[in-house]
Amino acid sequence: MRLTQRTSHLLGAGVVLALSTGLASASSYEFVPAPQIDLNRVYRVDKVTGEVTSCQYGLREGAVGSVGVTVCYGAGEGASAQAPSEYGLVASRHTREAGVFRVNYRTGEMSICYVQLQKEAVVCTAQANPAGPEEVVSPAPGRASPSVTPPQGAAPRP
Repeated sequence: MRLTQRTSHLLGAGVVLALSTGLASASSYEFVPAPQIDLNRVYRVDKVTGEVTSCQYGLREGAVGSVGVTVCYGAGEGASAQAPSEYGLVASRHTREAGVFRVNYRTGEMSICYVQLQKEAVVCTAQANPAGPEEVVSPAPGRASPSVTPPQGAAPRP
């Protein structure tokens, strides 16, 4: 009888361990806020497929005293599912940047994802690998073209 009770306890512990391991591996999303300090947007990536979506707080038009609404943007051009891998999101430290980087931890590829309001969707640039054989010769190290972002404190170009 003791052996049966002990066996059932071990079996029960094994089932609990298997369930908790399954739940831990079921967390397939990563969330990162946009680095822009006056924007309440959060990006989400599916860690296996690389699909990127985003949500933010919005005011309900015409409602007085309203709590507001959650406004979400689905995956648009380039933000939909990619080849299965290990994806994550990285926010830059640029306080005026509204987008985030989607990174592929296995291949080193990166793309930049942001909400395109005209399409009401998250869009991402094509994935690129700066260490890959198709490296682009650029005018300055780390830049494919001149920056359109003015230096801090400078006025934008006309």
